[in-house]
Amino acid sequence: MATLRPGDAAPRAPRRRAKPVTVTRLENVAAAYVARYDASSARLRAVLMRRVLRARREAAPIVADVEAVIDGIVARYVRNGIIDDARYAERNAARLHRRGTSQRHIREKLKLAGIDRDQTDRALDATRAELPGDATDLDLRAAVALARRRRLGPFRAAADRRERRNKDLAALGRAGFALDIARRVVDADDAATLLAEQEAS
Repeated sequence: MATLRPGDAAPRAPRRRAKPVTVTRLENVAAAYVARYDASSARLRAVLMRRVLRARREAAPIVADVEAVIDGIVARYVRNGIIDDARYAERNAARLHRRGTSQRHIREKLKLAGIDRDQTDRALDATRAELPGDATDLDLRAAVALARRRRLGPFRAAADRRERRNKDLAALGRAGFALDIARRVVDADDAATLLAEQEAS
């Protein structure tokens, strides 16, 4: 066996070859995935298809009519309520909103998860309905949450605000917020006033 000298890279362990794609294997992968992750039907289907694509690349055995097998597994999870795209959309829209994600980016993320536009609209409506009082402006509230989390605008040290204003506006713009909302947040007199206005909006 060759001796490694200083500076030599350690040899890589050989990559494990793809396992045969059987019905049982797909069932096990699906069960493990939904036990660990919040999944939409499209996400689960994509996870299972990745196993198939790898097996095809490496010429591993694949069960006949594998796409139909996968459709059947996903359909059963949906039928049994283990996967519910509407529930997934509502839960994730609310979670993303709390983290300071704009409606635009929430829509993009849910679309990537295979959630259609109508389900996304309903999820955003459900998130809006949970807001206190008569507040309906999801993006203003999300922009405040993001500014607080990243210490932008009124959440920044007063001495740095003027110098950092344009960068703070740009950060909110990149996060999907309209310029008027970004300005309203960044130019607020102070954090306490902004939060009070948010609650009253």
